[in-house]
Amino acid sequence: MASSLLTSSKLSPFPSPFTSQKSSPFLPPSTSLHFCPSKPPSFPSFPSYSFPRSLLVSSSLNPNPPSPLRRPLYIPNHIPDPFYVRVFDTTLRDGEQSPGATLTSKEKLDVARQLARLGVDIIEAGFPAASKDDFEAVKAIAKEVGNAEDENGYVPVICGLSRCNEKDIKAAWEAVKYAKRPRIHTFIATSGIHLEYKLRKSKEEVLDIATSMVRYARSLGCNDVEFSPEDAGRSEREFLYVILGEVIKAGATTLNIPDTVGITVPREFGQLIADIKANTPGIENVVISTHCQNDLGLSTGNTLAGACAGARQVEVTINGIGERAGNASLEEVVMAIKCRGEHVLGGLYTGINTQHIVMASKMVEEYTGLHVQPHKAIVGANAFAHESGIHQDGMLKHKGTYEIISPEDIGLERSNEAGIVLGKLSGRHALRDRLKELGYELDDEQLGNIFWLFKAVAEQKKRVTDADLIALVSDEVFQPGVVWKLDDLQVTCGTLGLSTATIKLIDASGAEHVACSVGTGPVDSAYKAVDLITKEPVTLLEYSMNAVTEGIDAIATTRVLVRAEKSHLSTHALTGEAVHRTFSGTGAGMDIVVSSVKAYIGALNKMLGFKEQFQTKSSPERSPVSA
Repeated sequence: MASSLLTSSKLSPFPSPFTSQKSSPFLPPSTSLHFCPSKPPSFPSFPSYSFPRSLLVSSSLNPNPPSPLRRPLYIPNHIPDPFYVRVFDTTLRDGEQSPGATLTSKEKLDVARQLARLGVDIIEAGFPAASKDDFEAVKAIAKEVGNAEDENGYVPVICGLSRCNEKDIKAAWEAVKYAKRPRIHTFIATSGIHLEYKLRKSKEEVLDIATSMVRYARSLGCNDVEFSPEDAGRSEREFLYVILGEVIKAGATTLNIPDTVGITVPREFGQLIADIKANTPGIENVVISTHCQNDLGLSTGNTLAGACAGARQVEVTINGIGERAGNASLEEVVMAIKCRGEHVLGGLYTGINTQHIVMASKMVEEYTGLHVQPHKAIVGANAFAHESGIHQDGMLKHKGTYEIISPEDIGLERSNEAGIVLGKLSGRHALRDRLKELGYELDDEQLGNIFWLFKAVAEQKKRVTDADLIALVSDEVFQPGVVWKLDDLQVTCGTLGLSTATIKLIDASGAEHVACSVGTGPVDSAYKAVDLITKEPVTLLEYSMNAVTEGIDAIATTRVLVRAEKSHLSTHALTGEAVHRTFSGTGAGMDIVVSSVKAYIGALNKMLGFKEQFQTKSSPERSPVSA
């Protein structure tokens, strides 16, 4: 829907205040924007264009691409350039709330480093009051990534989420204060249904809590405070204007407007942002932000509508992961602004280095175990695939006939143009080049490990495909820290008796451990043998396997999801309830049992690594929702 709304520059998301009011894709036909006389709107006007051929493709398909605009100076409550849109990434906070997406501290740090390479303006590193591990992970990101200033003076803001209570806010500050640019993000629900059934508080009580907690956050020494009225999409407008005006007086620098349940459509959400901008006292002294959930599949459209209405910060996640149906996708929002910002969206732009999108997507996919659907916009496996004969004919004549974005723009190079086919005689250089084309930049040690895995596969397959390489990288590079490693595996199975598995594992010290077990099948018996060695009882919640290519010699990839019997608990950011952490693992191999065991051991390693951090690190205790 979002793409259809943005195909013509004649479809102005909001009419210019200097032109006649006409129908808009983001506003009901009978509705017009109402502004306070003392605060005229400052939306960009969107003149009508006929589309020249060069506007239908992105920069790398355009022979004369415009030079990238410079990122403006960072001021918490003001953006010097009115056309610049800050990108606030919440993959490590909201994204990690997806079932099975638990990340270790090391994985969170890796993702934060990649987000910094992308150039996101703000990294919401987590919810420090949720658990000891969350606190330490946010602290580590603040210390390293939050102080890694590049040659242009860029360093990301490191943000910690907190509910509106002193313990949460104190924990957030203690975690993020080590960053060069720390931010506290605090929230409280404002919709009638949340006030009545969740908080059981009056509007007056919520107003008092919000203002006093924003004031408390500022009193700690934090000069960058973001406030969110949870479920703003279903909140009374007049109450929103009042509470937002009061938190501005208390010291908030960014006002985030969340569509928490993903119920709005673009014209509704755009109108909400416009109304807030027009009717909130002091709004000119803060930055307006959007946070759109994807329950109706409209998060990208809503986010763009909010930006057109005057929001200058967009909250997004890599691959759109998050609660329920997920969040607005960073790659979709950023590429929509890059593709159409100059000509349709009034000149909006971001500071994202889009050539790091593919690697960020792959890293998040592998670490979380949440696979990207093949037809996912921008980063899906089929996003740049053309099978129709008519489309292929057009692509051969000019790529701009069916591609509005070049794969090179997001860090993906075309595999069928180099003419190199990888096989058992291929060397390291050819392998490195192909992996780089796929978006993977590996160090020498990682490349060496991948090379020998590649050789083993190439001995059994005539041709090693891109899908095979991606599976091998996933199996080697994106694995958790090693506590247990598979050394040998032998299984016996069939119709003549119980399946038997013998397993040899190597622990972190290099010692070998062997166990044998029987089960209802080869995977069951192998998992039971692993349990005998590790002595870590877990519940297997999910098990899935896929062949990465066609053919009997295809590599199999396996994903498992486990939960410890003595489950790790953390506090859910929105509900305040204790939730059980689950851990995912992935494995790849030409033998399906080997692949399955690798995935199981990967999940156990992640769980054990998390358990060790949880036991050895200290932080402020978890706190209940403020009374």
